[in-house]
Amino acid sequence: MKTEIETAQQYIQAVQAGEQAALAGLLSPELVWHQPGKNRFSGTHKGAQAVGAMIGEMMAVSNGTFAITRAHRYMANGSWVTVEIEFEGRRDGAAMSQHGIDLLRIEGGKIVEARLFSSDPEQEDAFWGR
Repeated sequence: MKTEIETAQQYIQAVQAGEQAALAGLLSPELVWHQPGKNRFSGTHKGAQAVGAMIGEMMAVSNGTFAITRAHRYMANGSWVTVEIEFEGRRDGAAMSQHGIDLLRIEGGKIVEARLFSSDPEQEDAFWGR
């Protein structure tokens, strides 16, 4: 059985490669996703389908440029894994580039909860809009 860190690594790799089938296999249908900030995507999203729709909309708004450009320092504490990331995106003359933390709760090889943290919430809110 794979470790929680291996599941988190597979998740990041699937996101970076745009492998939707692999990503779907790593997300619990009952996933609870906490998106930071005060923008159109902020808040708690419930269910893998709702999260997938949100990410699809983020990709549409950013013309496909929203990406995790780097992931490192995976750390586990029981079922929780933190991942230090760097992410960026561009849209309509606006750009966003910053550091973040993804906090993932993993059970049975599936991500059941995600809490995301951004180093510059104001920049992210301005990028995504209200």
